Amino acid sequence: MKSLKKSKADIVEEILTRGVTEVVDREHLRKALLSGKKLRVKLGIDPTGSKIHLGRAVLLRKLRAFQELGHEIVLIVGDFTALVGDPSDKLAKRPRLTPDQVAENMRNYKNQLGKIIDLKSAEIRHNSSWLKKLTFAQVTELAESFSVQQMLARRNFKERYEQGIDISLREFLYPLMQGYDSVAVKSDVELGGFDQLFNLMAGRTIQKYYGEKEQDILTCEMLEGTDGRKMSTSWGNVINIADEPNDMFGKLMSVRDELIGRYLLLTTDVSREEIDEIESDINKGANPRDAKLLLARRVVVIYHGEKAAEKAESEFLSVFQKGNLPENIKEIKINADRMGIADLLVDIGLSSSKSEATRLIEQGGVKIGGKKLNDPKSVIIITAEPLILQSGRRHFVKVSRK
Repeated sequence: MKSLKKSKADIVEEILTRGVTEVVDREHLRKALLSGKKLRVKLGIDPTGSKIHLGRAVLLRKLRAFQELGHEIVLIVGDFTALVGDPSDKLAKRPRLTPDQVAENMRNYKNQLGKIIDLKSAEIRHNSSWLKKLTFAQVTELAESFSVQQMLARRNFKERYEQGIDISLREFLYPLMQGYDSVAVKSDVELGGFDQLFNLMAGRTIQKYYGEKEQDILTCEMLEGTDGRKMSTSWGNVINIADEPNDMFGKLMSVRDELIGRYLLLTTDVSREEIDEIESDINKGANPRDAKLLLARRVVVIYHGEKAAEKAESEFLSVFQKGNLPENIKEIKINADRMGIADLLVDIGLSSSKSEATRLIEQGGVKIGGKKLNDPKSVIIITAEPLILQSGRRHFVKVSRK
């Protein structure tokens, strides 16, 4: 059935509801979007890691929706706020990053952002350009806009205070700085995850304090990682938008069945009606694999294109349904005759540490020549004939002696 062209009212409703948890002030923003007025829509991202994952992409895709509607999007790269550390949803002090770490994290940011938003028509700002210039007197004036009681009303601050867990004054400064960003760029709307609501509301408070009109706020749902927890680089449960097509496809196929609908809603443009049908079919006994194939295809198309998605799907089906080996397996030559399996997995990049390798082996996630290995103390004989090692379902390496 052909889909009818959406009206502006339908598009606005989609922006305000799809994957959205809260809008402040909803009616004001809805009227502004329908009026044809060009709004300045702000999103801030702190480069706390070098890769952007699908969880962060939820907000970037929402920003792109505003951009496609003709609004002026302002993407703030928080190179200064990343040094301070966002305390949102943290029950302990967040470690501070160094300027060198932030610079390294930002090195490939633009290429990744360009996979989602149109960089040519976007305003990209670094908040160090104004926050670095604030004098102590100006910071004191900014601090006057908030009280300690207001800060302690924040859920995680309140819990930490009541439990006697340290709260750094630095952490109190973070919402002030994010709010000041809204003053600096004169934002009409700010986007954020629902865990960011306190910081976003701080923007309204600080704009009002400085005599500016208060921004509207739109918060989005947080995407779970492949293990069902919040997607987080530190937990390793992420799917990055720069992942290779085959790797991205395989990770999406490993998403928990109960999360298929949420992934379709938050990471693709599949209609809600179709998502409802898919979830209904799964509840009636349909194989979730077909829905995951649709999900994986759609996401890989967004970040790598149709051809890459077709090839990744073909490779996945060949390897995981027909039992074939993937094409172009990476080959690594080792300058040793034998090596403990845990050391070998770390050495060839199939595991990040010996403890992780041991855990993976004990869980039956390592195969050599297609046979499962169960003893993490095994010693592997390395010859000139390549040996195929498999870690998990997707990672293969050929190992031979130099």
